[in-house]
Amino acid sequence: MRTYSYTVNGARYDVTIESLRDQVAKLNVNGVAFDVEILGAPLTEGDLPEVAAAAAPAAPVAAAPKAEAAPAPVAKGAAGAGEPVNAPLPGVVTQVLVAAGQAVKKGDTVVVLEAMKMENNITAECDGTVTGVCVAAGDSVLEGTTLLTIG
Repeated sequence: MRTYSYTVNGARYDVTIESLRDQVAKLNVNGVAFDVEILGAPLTEGDLPEVAAAAAPAAPVAAAPKAEAAPAPVAKGAAGAGEPVNAPLPGVVTQVLVAAGQAVKKGDTVVVLEAMKMENNITAECDGTVTGVCVAAGDSVLEGTTLLTIG
């Protein structure tokens, strides 16, 4: 069992490889279990990089494939100042309905997140102006990932 830490688009992910068997790796990412099918040659525990005792630089992570074309892609950027709107569960962003600089009211739908084949409307938790959009349609997110900020 090996644990690695990665930072992807400003979000930290702690990944524990529980086991490798045949073409399936059992992973735990920030407390969420995943079975990951390995494409290509099978891996063994000996193929995994060693983890340094001190903080090692984050290894690059391949980007997940994007979903089919979204209606209006939104450029993603860094989180701005203000209150973060976080993903309440892991899923795939299907729509980002706001842009940086746009005024929103508490309860307005700002992002649509697909999880377990259901669309979930993510709403603004306060009145304000969107100060940063951190995701785009097609992005896979984990629970707690900052989607956008409202200042």
